[in-house]
Amino acid sequence: MSTPHNVCIVLGTRPEAIKLAPVIQAFQAASDFRTRVVLTGQHREMVAQVMELFGLQADHDLALMAPKQTLTHITCGALQGLQAEFEQQKPDLVLVQGDTTTAFASALAAFYAQVPVGHVEAGLRTDNIMDPYPEEANRRLISQVAQLHFAPTEVSAANCRASGVVGEVCVTGNTVIDALLLMAEKAPPFEHPGLDFARQRVILATVHRRENWGERLQEIGQGFLAVLERFPDTALLLPLHRNPTVREPLQALLGDHPRAFLTEPLDYDQLVAAMRGCTLLLSDSGGLQEEAPALGKPVLVLRRTTERPEAVDAGTAKLIGTASADILREASLLLEDPNAYDAMARAHNPFGDGKASERIVEVIRRFLTQAAG
Repeated sequence: MSTPHNVCIVLGTRPEAIKLAPVIQAFQAASDFRTRVVLTGQHREMVAQVMELFGLQADHDLALMAPKQTLTHITCGALQGLQAEFEQQKPDLVLVQGDTTTAFASALAAFYAQVPVGHVEAGLRTDNIMDPYPEEANRRLISQVAQLHFAPTEVSAANCRASGVVGEVCVTGNTVIDALLLMAEKAPPFEHPGLDFARQRVILATVHRRENWGERLQEIGQGFLAVLERFPDTALLLPLHRNPTVREPLQALLGDHPRAFLTEPLDYDQLVAAMRGCTLLLSDSGGLQEEAPALGKPVLVLRRTTERPEAVDAGTAKLIGTASADILREASLLLEDPNAYDAMARAHNPFGDGKASERIVEVIRRFLTQAAG
């Protein structure tokens, strides 16, 4: 029997853990691969929850997380820690996901070690280098050192080619749909004291992006309040990001409202259950723009730009910005007009069929077999 291919999968944040969990499972199920999972520690508890939920364990943890950590701290720590990891383990390929600082630093560390890089969720673009910051720059930089670009859609594949990337561009669908469908089958119903999905129309909201800190965050919070005021049968479920820059202003604005339920970050199975039970989503998250349509839930995107125009084009998501008046207007349309709601809820999800992980394993198998031959 031939020697197994050594694949190292590096991750550091909760979104990476969610989107890479089905990929890790697919590699571990393949006898011709030796799979090593490395955490940078960019996030800690939130990653541990996801890993446990999917029955996964890390082989190595750089444990980088620090109070008030900076992008420079994460990047330098990951570069140094992964240099030693790659020298010792000698992977045949390093796989990264998305646009985090962990993904960028891991791709750069692999490039410095002259190890091929595979990029899951390649080709997303807003064409504004500072929005979202630092994600837009991260994904562009990863594209320039990766040799395998796993694009979730034809649009993202075209973006890769337009960027003049080296290597192979493959349309796979997005692995987040793989993870979502796995979890939706087994997640128990979401429960929270005082929140009644049967009697209330629950709006699930998430806010965390750096470009929305400060004045925009105040506008978003005021918009949430305005929706609750206009629609007495609604409730707001708002899992708070752990960063005090995000959570403290939202707590000040919404903490005393009887129909605003501010919680700690939800475990992934709880988040999927909440999505399943809610009426609509208000979010600045990238991943939720892909996940919610798979469950038939409209998404109003609290951003001025999106790297996922496919969702907007398909009608499953709508880019509404952060002004409180715009939030109230767009949420009101969906809450008052059943036709407008159904048009978004029933639109085709452009992000995949739940088999992206299988396609990624097959492409990497072929790539490494050819390289070895």
